Amino acid sequence: MQGHGIDRRNRVLAKLRNDEVVIGISCTPVASPQLVELMGLTGFDFLWIDMEHQNYSDDQVVAMCQACRATDMEPMVRVRREGRHGCFRGYEMGGTGIMVPHCMGKEDAASIVRDARFSPVGLRGLDGIEPLAEYGRIPVRDYMEWSNRETFLLIQIEDREAVDEIEEIAAQPGIDILFVGPGDLSQSYGFPGNGKCAPVMEAYEKVAKAAARHGKWWGAPGGTLENTQHLVDLGARFITTTSVIGLVRKGLEQVHSQFQDLRPSGALVATKDRTNGKGE
Repeated sequence: MQGHGIDRRNRVLAKLRNDEVVIGISCTPVASPQLVELMGLTGFDFLWIDMEHQNYSDDQVVAMCQACRATDMEPMVRVRREGRHGCFRGYEMGGTGIMVPHCMGKEDAASIVRDARFSPVGLRGLDGIEPLAEYGRIPVRDYMEWSNRETFLLIQIEDREAVDEIEEIAAQPGIDILFVGPGDLSQSYGFPGNGKCAPVMEAYEKVAKAAARHGKWWGAPGGTLENTQHLVDLGARFITTTSVIGLVRKGLEQVHSQFQDLRPSGALVATKDRTNGKGE
């Protein structure tokens, strides 16, 4: 495992730079460092920590990020868009990548970069004592340069407005990864829940082409292995697989299915004599 701070290499970026597929998993809805550690030991490249939809506290996110670093798994925080500090808070809790939901166009993309990247790329708020800066042990300028190089900024393409301006978004310096969100995108196009509708499928093609033209990586939720292979063939290299809630739900359904039809087989069972308390 690489060292921390200024010497630490981002596993996700290293694999993407080598044109490899990276796969991640979501801890939704739990906030367990032990479970996160197990995911890292299993070999996943990154953990998706979703603060947009889940009720995680900052302290819980910090602990999960620490568990990721202990196993060389990159923690990616999907941030809550709460003003200028919303983007970079994910980094300051220990995330080595952030996911920004609902980029609405080229101006929004430029604003996200301004808030999420240090100078000279952006104007992210500067503190320098967060975990990735080794609590102030790393010289500020070194930390800023390392952060701009070895943390990733991912924006979500999940609204038709973003697809309409995908060329301008993809051309924005400071953005590393474009991520198609088929659920919200299907809703935006008027086909809620239908991630296979024609406009969403066309959006994949548009994002793939724009990413290739402007030197960006792109990704999406994989779902089935067959669908994931299709995305990879289109050029996707950043893939999310499943979540804790999905794994637990499937496991529970499997166990219930296996045991729900148990019935007495009719074999003789010893019973206790009700009068003298002795077995028959």
